[in-house]
Amino acid sequence: MSDKSLTQSCILQRQEKRLQKELVSLIKEPPPGVVVDGESVGQCLDLLVLSINGAQGTIYEGEQFQLQFRFGPKYPFDSPEVVFVGSEIPVHPHVYSNGASPGRHICLSILTDDWSPALSIFSVCVSIISMLSSCKEKKRPPDDSMYVKTCSKNPKKTKWWYHGEYSNSKPLNDLKFFIENELKVS
Repeated sequence: MSDKSLTQSCILQRQEKRLQKELVSLIKEPPPGVVVDGESVGQCLDLLVLSINGAQGTIYEGEQFQLQFRFGPKYPFDSPEVVFVGSEIPVHPHVYSNGASPGRHICLSILTDDWSPALSIFSVCVSIISMLSSCKEKKRPPDDSMYVKTCSKNPKKTKWWYHGEYSNSKPLNDLKFFIENELKVS
C-alpha cells in the first residue's frame, strides 16, 4: 500500500469514527425536537436523514420536517451538505424553494463560511431549530426566484449572501442561550 493510499485510509477511518461517535450521541441524546430513527442509521455513514419538530410556541409548532445530511470525505474539516427533503418543507426567509431534488437549500453561515470542525450534527440541528423558532412570518427569501433559476444542485457550491437576522449571528455563542431559554418542544 502506498503512503498516499495509507494516508487516505487513515483519514477515512477517523471520519468514520467521528461520525459513529456523533450518531451514537445523537441517538442517545438528540437535541430537543430532533427525532433520530436508530434503525435507519445503517452502514452508509455518508448520508443521514433526521426529523425536526417545530418548537412549541412558534409558527412551526406541530409541523415536522426532514433534514438530509451528506458527509463528504473531508468531514469534519469540511461542512456536511444539509438540505430539507420530503413533502413538508418550511416556508422561511432562509430556505429556498428550489426543486425537490436533491433538497431545499438552507442559507445558514455555519453550513459554509463559518463551519468549524468543532461543530457537529447536534450543533447544526440546534442552529436550524433556532433559525426556524425565531421566524415571525412564513415567507420565502427575497431573492428566491432568482436563486431558483440560477442555483447549483449542491448548496455548498453557492456563494451565499447572508441577509436578515442570521447574517451577523454567532451560532456557537447562541446555542447555550437558545437551549436554556428559548427551546420549548412538546
